[in-house]
Amino acid sequence: MDLLAPVQESFLSNVRGGKGGMVLVDDAEMERLVSLLGVPPALTTGGSAANATLTAARLGLRTAFVGKLGNDATAKAYRDRFEAMGVDSHRFKVGGLPNARCLALVTPDAERTMRTSLGAAMTLLPGEISARDFAGCRHAHIEGYLVFNRALCSAVLDAARTAGCTVSLDLPSFEVIAESRDWLLGQLRRGIDVVFANEDEIKALFPGHPADPRQLAAELAAHGVVAAVKIGRDGAWIARGGEMYRIQPVPVPDARDTNGAGDAWAAGFLFGYLRDHPLPLCGALGSLLGAETVRHLGPHIPDALWPDLRRRVEGTLGGKLGLV
Repeated sequence: MDLLAPVQESFLSNVRGGKGGMVLVDDAEMERLVSLLGVPPALTTGGSAANATLTAARLGLRTAFVGKLGNDATAKAYRDRFEAMGVDSHRFKVGGLPNARCLALVTPDAERTMRTSLGAAMTLLPGEISARDFAGCRHAHIEGYLVFNRALCSAVLDAARTAGCTVSLDLPSFEVIAESRDWLLGQLRRGIDVVFANEDEIKALFPGHPADPRQLAAELAAHGVVAAVKIGRDGAWIARGGEMYRIQPVPVPDARDTNGAGDAWAAGFLFGYLRDHPLPLCGALGSLLGAETVRHLGPHIPDALWPDLRRRVEGTLGGKLGLV
């Protein structure tokens, strides 16, 4: 569960570690930071792949989620939200610890500093994952934070492949890539269909290469994947084989919070990709969803805005949305 707290820059002096990024903390540190806020944080379901799943469901994809919930009221609220959005929740596993929480401290520049207590999520073991978890699914989208636990990530990838799914991977932070580069490249050789990355992540995957995102997207695509390299306010590059497409950004003059923007981008892209739309159109959908997300606090677009947003998506597609 995400705990969302707008804070002034000065508040970060209370936070161990630098501004930005995500650092794991224990329950005691989580409680200390929350107690310093003064006002209780807002709550919303979080987790990178979970955010992408919920957004994809709002667009009309039939979705399910595999993860481990805790044994507390937070876990129940988490499951209830997924079920309310039409996501198949029967593949959740339940642990004996409290639910995972991530405190997102959002400064006035719309940057977020995240501190995460993994709780029950940390107890998910490779042996709990099998191809049955992906039965009936066409595609499996896997978040980069899972690479913190390579044995678990390997089990998830193997199970999804065994079940016949195509696979997308949202690359982890550049610090994790630096420690996992050989493993990640090995997984690309074993078969991943789509890879999402930002500038820092793609540079970490190919150190010593020219820093031009366009060239790095081509380098990633040479590993047999669809490469989607996001470059923030400057849009994105998408590469597949010898194809290369520049995706123009959607301007956002009133950005409030970047939390979840990359997840929404992935959801928009995959919505188009799984319906066999051309890659430039998939990228345009990603940009549209990502841009709308940064206009609001938290990783999700507010419910009240979805009717208008769906009409904008329909206009981009030139037709009606529908389940797939």
